[in-house]
Amino acid sequence: MFFWLSKTLDLLLCPLTWALALLALALAGSEARVRGRRRSLVAAAVAVLVVFSLEPVANGLERALERAAPNTYRADVTYDAVILLGGVVERASVSGTPAYNDNVERLLVTYDLLRAGRARSVIVSGGVLDPTVPSLTEAGVLGAQLVDWGIAADRVVIEARARNTHDNAVESQRITEARGWTRLLVVTSAFHMPRAIGCFRAVGLPVDALPVDYRAYDPSRFSGSWLPRASALERSTTVLREWFGRAVYRLRGYSR
Repeated sequence: MFFWLSKTLDLLLCPLTWALALLALALAGSEARVRGRRRSLVAAAVAVLVVFSLEPVANGLERALERAAPNTYRADVTYDAVILLGGVVERASVSGTPAYNDNVERLLVTYDLLRAGRARSVIVSGGVLDPTVPSLTEAGVLGAQLVDWGIAADRVVIEARARNTHDNAVESQRITEARGWTRLLVVTSAFHMPRAIGCFRAVGLPVDALPVDYRAYDPSRFSGSWLPRASALERSTTVLREWFGRAVYRLRGYSR
């Protein structure tokens, strides 16, 4: 129930949804007495789209989100396992050809850690990608990719049950306790790391954190475009959803 509710509310936390809702309200009445209200609603819809589509606005939101990402990675430690959180695969065909999204740095950094011997094993955590193909899981796709790149299969542990960050922590705890692993490192995007670490704390699993995939830039060095961009709107939406996710997880007790 929580999973589907979170996905529904996730859709509502989108500036495009807000703009469409405002336009729908504007078109709801036709009487002369509501024309002034209609113009105000249309203006508000345009303002929402324009503001959240500006690159400096999106960047400012991202900087605020990423600033809270802890980094406790210890270069002098060989970890029992690195925990790779899902959210990397955009789609994967039954032929096994994956398409990765902007979070792919999670996979690349994990591979580097394994290749360099900074971690002995990896837990790849991610559930079903497509409900119509239940055998196709993100953990399976990412695990196969690591093996294709030369990581020994016996170093790759597939965890294909998790549907969200809370599940990532719960299932990782189950695996690490069964194997007696204590030195653990979580790899995920910087914007996602505070919520992820909070989830691991909530299940009582101590981990180090290595945030990757930083996206915000220093505005003193690069001002960014002040023309509305669809890409900036997408970035703003991602930030708003993550803020919402952090709040809901804390209320549910999933994150500490």
